[in-house]
Amino acid sequence: MMERGVEHLISARKSLRVNLEKSKALGLSLEKDGPRLVEINQRLPSLEAAIRPIRAQSDALVAVVGHINRAVLPATAVLKVFDAIHGLEKSLSDPESDLPGYLSVLKRLKEAIRFLGENCDMAIQWLADIVKYLEDHSVADGKFISSLKEALTSLRELHRAEDGVRLDGGLLEVALDRMENEFRRLLSENSVPLPMSTPDLLGEQACIAPSPLPVAIIKKLQTILGRLVANNRLENCVEIYVEVRSCNVRASLQALNLDYLEISVSEFNDVQSIEGRIDHWGKHLEFAVKHLLEAEYKLCNDVFERLGLDVWTGCFAKIAAQAGMLAFLQFGKTFTESKKDPFKMLKLLDIFACLNKLRLDFNRLFGGAACAEFQKLTRDLIKRVIDGASELFWELQVQVELQRQMPPPPDGSVPKLIIFITDYCNKLLGDNYKPILTQVLGIERSWKREIFQERLLFDELLNIMGAVQLNLETWSKRYKDDTLSYIFLMNNHWHLYTHLKGTKLDVLLGDAWLREHEQYKDYYSAVFLRESWAKLPALLSREGLILFSGGRATARDLVKKRLKAFNEAFDDMYKKQSNWVMLDKELREKTCQLIIQAIVPVYRSYMQNYGPLVEQEGSSKYAKYTAQSLEKMLNSLFVPKPARHGSFKVRVPSGKFNNSVADQNQTAIVK
Repeated sequence: MMERGVEHLISARKSLRVNLEKSKALGLSLEKDGPRLVEINQRLPSLEAAIRPIRAQSDALVAVVGHINRAVLPATAVLKVFDAIHGLEKSLSDPESDLPGYLSVLKRLKEAIRFLGENCDMAIQWLADIVKYLEDHSVADGKFISSLKEALTSLRELHRAEDGVRLDGGLLEVALDRMENEFRRLLSENSVPLPMSTPDLLGEQACIAPSPLPVAIIKKLQTILGRLVANNRLENCVEIYVEVRSCNVRASLQALNLDYLEISVSEFNDVQSIEGRIDHWGKHLEFAVKHLLEAEYKLCNDVFERLGLDVWTGCFAKIAAQAGMLAFLQFGKTFTESKKDPFKMLKLLDIFACLNKLRLDFNRLFGGAACAEFQKLTRDLIKRVIDGASELFWELQVQVELQRQMPPPPDGSVPKLIIFITDYCNKLLGDNYKPILTQVLGIERSWKREIFQERLLFDELLNIMGAVQLNLETWSKRYKDDTLSYIFLMNNHWHLYTHLKGTKLDVLLGDAWLREHEQYKDYYSAVFLRESWAKLPALLSREGLILFSGGRATARDLVKKRLKAFNEAFDDMYKKQSNWVMLDKELREKTCQLIIQAIVPVYRSYMQNYGPLVEQEGSSKYAKYTAQSLEKMLNSLFVPKPARHGSFKVRVPSGKFNNSVADQNQTAIVK
């Protein structure tokens, strides 16, 4: 038994020793892991709070596992794609250096975002189903379920409000902004203002043709445009394109110095000073349409053709408007609003000719619905031009008749109205204006549902010239001095003969009409000479002059008396007629020669025979002139004085015409 007891003791001792060693090891372990236990002890409350909502039995928890897995899998896929999107950010290179690579990455980014957009709703729905399951099966408490519902609601609202555009954190928007910047850069760097040489000669000298954008650049623009339009950025692209290209057109137009387009109506009232600007307006408008706008029209089509007619024509319309093309039409309209003037009609015809020349270009460039404003302004301008020119033409005869009430020129010269009207009618019949005027009058009559024939134009011009002749007859009768009236009639009949001979108006009036004026000139020239200078030689009569002894004193007295009478008559006539004018050099010289031939030979002979009788009496008193001095004085008659011009003011009833007819420079026709 003792042996058995010893064995028990030995066994107990071994067991105790083992337990002691275990206790010792456990103590060392506890000493080593103590801080960790403290940390776990501190986290236990939060873990307990997180686990506390889940109070279901184990079998219920096992059942919900499948639902959770089905929801977590799509949510995990969405998160992986989201991470992939941000991985693409590093792959987005500079579109300027590698446009194809940039577009490739952009395509992948777009596809990833589309995946997110298509799957986020599904993931949210699966998560919502889990929350409903938890709620229906009381797997978690109400507070926890409510918190989950609020989170899902916020997520769903955010996704719908942003329409998925922020699913990438804004990366796509930044990438598209870079594409817009590249679109602008390509346009800006390749849009160069049109170089020009001698802009003032645009109508005579060919300008450098505008070069379209290189084909490679257009293709890049089309590629970028396609990607931006697919992302709802068409409006931005159009805005950029219009801004860059309209600035380019404006820069090209700056060389033309178009400040005159801003002129006011009051400044237009001096029509003659504005004539040059109207001429420039026509040349500049033709240049802008045929060179600048034509190039822009083609380029808009090239860049935007894939987007449809409405897009590229609308883009072109905006470029034309922002480049300042509407100012050309407004300029024409402002001119039509200026006061009536004969010169205005010619300028209105010039405007119509310019618009008619560009009619096909206007119809093609501005024919679309997007150019409605251009169409409206153009139609309005054309109507104003046609109405204004037609009204001025049909009123022209009335205006000539109104001048009949005005006094004739005090120097007997050609009234400025006559100078103006003959030149004016010839211009209207000339090759430059007759076709235009005929077309304008035809359109104006067609608007009134009336038929216009060319004969109406000719008849009206004949009526105007008839009114001119009646004016001359009326004016000639208003001179108190008949001799001056003869000078007036000589001047005017000769003017009509010389200035109409060989002209379009001559053809219309006929040779008989022209010869009649030449004959009238000769007639009044003879009457003038007979009633004035031809009377002077009779004062140098030789009657009673007997030079024998005893009669010499009597002869001397008669010579003195007759020379004195001649000198006084000559001085009076010369003084009076020195203020009279003959504008035509040929008529003036011929008339002076007739006067000289009528007087000087008689005077020379008289002085040779009887001059010695009065030489002792002082030549300055009786022998006042020599034959040479008389001839010199007579040759100086009727010369126009630059500072003296007959005043002739135009009557302006109801504001019809201004005084430009009267103010025309008379010296322009002096020969």
